[in-house]
Amino acid sequence: MVGAHKEDNVSKTKIYIASLFLLVASSTLAQVKFEAKVSKSTLGVNERLRIDFQMNEDGDNFTPPSFENFKVVMGPNQSISNSWINGKRSFSKTYSYILTPTRKGKFKIKQATVEINGQVFKTTPIDLVVTSAVEVPKDPNDPSYIADQNLHLVAEVSKGNPYLNEDITVVYKLYFGPTVNVTNFSEVDRPSYDGFWSHDMKVTRYEIKQDTYKGQPYNSIVIARKVLYPQKSTKLKIEPLVLDVSVEVPTNRRDFFGGRIYKNVQKKVSAGRRTINVKPLPEHGRPIDFTGAVGDFALEVSASKDALKAGESLQAKVRVKGKGNLKLFDLPKLNVPSSLEVYDPERDNSIRTNLSGMQGSITDSYTVVPQYQGKYPIPPINFSYFNPDTETYETITSPEVLINVTEGPTNADAIVSNNTSDTNISAGKQAVLSTGSQFRFLKLRPNLQPKNVSQFFGSKAYYGALLLPLLLIPLAIIVRKKKSARNADVEGNRLRKASRLAKKYLSEAKKNLGKKEAFYESMERALHNYLKAKLNIETSEFSKPKIRELLTERGVSEVPIDQFIAILENCELARYTPATVATMKQDYNQAAQTISDIDKQIK
Repeated sequence: MVGAHKEDNVSKTKIYIASLFLLVASSTLAQVKFEAKVSKSTLGVNERLRIDFQMNEDGDNFTPPSFENFKVVMGPNQSISNSWINGKRSFSKTYSYILTPTRKGKFKIKQATVEINGQVFKTTPIDLVVTSAVEVPKDPNDPSYIADQNLHLVAEVSKGNPYLNEDITVVYKLYFGPTVNVTNFSEVDRPSYDGFWSHDMKVTRYEIKQDTYKGQPYNSIVIARKVLYPQKSTKLKIEPLVLDVSVEVPTNRRDFFGGRIYKNVQKKVSAGRRTINVKPLPEHGRPIDFTGAVGDFALEVSASKDALKAGESLQAKVRVKGKGNLKLFDLPKLNVPSSLEVYDPERDNSIRTNLSGMQGSITDSYTVVPQYQGKYPIPPINFSYFNPDTETYETITSPEVLINVTEGPTNADAIVSNNTSDTNISAGKQAVLSTGSQFRFLKLRPNLQPKNVSQFFGSKAYYGALLLPLLLIPLAIIVRKKKSARNADVEGNRLRKASRLAKKYLSEAKKNLGKKEAFYESMERALHNYLKAKLNIETSEFSKPKIRELLTERGVSEVPIDQFIAILENCELARYTPATVATMKQDYNQAAQTISDIDKQIK
């Protein structure tokens, strides 16, 4: 009994010790703290935020959150505090970061983790609100305040009240005072140009120039240049360009040699939103044949030959040259007599875009082949445009072009008066001038005799003509079977149709291979024309998000959409960067394949 009593006491002691150990351990774990603290929960997009990750026990393997929608300006900075007061130990370890928001909105700082005493501890996520830029305290010695006073981003617009399709330019300039230095900058928010046809004039070299801002001497850098053509007669908004700029600001301290010490400050500057009031083109005096040309133009209609033989070809050209929205209207069509065979025109663009807008010429070249001898007038062509300088519509009429076909068969059914001075040809009739040799005297008593009639019957040609239909029957059956098989091949027909469609739209680009600027302009126009034909959208809707939305709605998968938008961006960039013939061929093949892929999927 005594032995059993002792064993019972030992068991109770073990239980007591184990319970005491667990109590101490849980008490120790309960005292571990790991938390995140922020300097403010609401801040402006131009302010900074300090966040501290603090623990009261030494830990390892600290992992910060990803800081989405924020940029780390400084950190991590580590600090440790370890002290004994009245025999009681106090410990603190902190990881600190300085953040700046990249945009407005409601965001969340996610969890950070650390390992303490073999266990992983996490912070609680923190909700933050980022508002528009706020006014900062005006401390004249504060480097941030000095940077604000000496840094300005301005969007300089050439016209605030243009006509529809009249060119305007936007030049983004960064002004900074002579006492500060700009060391670096990057785009945070790029403006959108919804409702405009836009052309980006790349700035290849950033030059610092002496300038003035509000009457004061400043330095300036041209950041970006845009040429815009408004496509809607309404109030159009240009969203602001936002830059993140590194600025060196002088302080009151000096180095060992007496030189002033500069402090680097990171600032966000915005050009501000601009509103363009686009005026509609006047209805009064608008010609019937007006197709949307706005600017100052001249019209030329010419033929490569004024005399040729029937069956030979010539080039008839319709050219519009001048300054205006050259890429955004259609040329007048060439009208020729029916006895002239005319092929679809080939487009040739020679356009340069600078801060004055588009300048140059666009030409449609028609291949014309006469079938009969005679004199054929190409009637005058009218071209109407709106001149924003005079605020009036103007119409140009080309002179009549006469083509003399000297040799070839005659066409007695298409004879009209020999009076070439009469240019008022009635609608629907084609003018062909007689050569004076179409009329012949007819014999009143002809002696008509059958010629060599007996030589045909019973000849080889006679029996060949009898057997020929029988020989053609098997050939017709084979052709019909092949045609039926081809028609039954739905997928194959769709592939062939898509391939033909790609070649049709990219034919002009293929002709310009080797001419970099002309090639990429024609390929960009081909992509736009394809979208206009397939999606029934206007030029003003050619924004990349809108293209993606419309193609997605029509059942096109993500990959060809991404490829199509990438090709558009490549066309915009390639005109200002070196490109070899091999690169152009690769871009051409990629565009043809992408159009083919989209056409196979689009519904």
